[in-house]
Amino acid sequence: MQVILLERIEKLGQMGDIVTVKPGFARNFLLPQRKARRATKDNLALFEQQRTQLETENLAQRGEAEKVGEKLDGISVTLIRQAGESGQLYGSANARDIAAEIGLAGFTVGRNQIEMTAVIKSLGLHPVKVRLHPEVAVTVTVNVARSEAEAESQAEAGRMVSPEEQRAAEEAAEAEAETALAELEAAEAAAQDGEAEDGETEEDIAT
Repeated sequence: MQVILLERIEKLGQMGDIVTVKPGFARNFLLPQRKARRATKDNLALFEQQRTQLETENLAQRGEAEKVGEKLDGISVTLIRQAGESGQLYGSANARDIAAEIGLAGFTVGRNQIEMTAVIKSLGLHPVKVRLHPEVAVTVTVNVARSEAEAESQAEAGRMVSPEEQRAAEEAAEAEAETALAELEAAEAAAQDGEAEDGETEEDIAT
């Protein structure tokens, strides 16, 4: 089936291009989403009449998308999921899940704007493309972990962290916290001793 594209479609063509596509793709996606019209004589004439308006609207929408993209590009969102020792999820993370987390970060995107070849089925850091406009796409990092602490470890390591590594990191963090607490208590005790000595000295001088 031949259609006229009303916007840029990746790997297919630019606005105004007449392309041949599979009938199912046209009927199920391009036509109902108003991304294309059938390439009839009347539709071609109508497109030429509306071309300037469509191009103006497209430029405005692209400009808005670029502004959002500057803020969204490169951010990381965290998905907490249960998983086995090997890192395989008990389930999966899909486009709807990712769109919801991006929404919590303050950006409004729909699940249809999340471009994934397959759902996420493992822990780790997963780059995911977000299509803000036919001509504007950015990448966000989806940090899938079993806990917030594990997510932080993965972000620092730049990869999935094994259970052994996570336990070691948590133990190291606990030991560091205990050391810091001990040092703080020692410093407070030393300060109290110093105040007591200063008080005795003043008393001796007065006597």
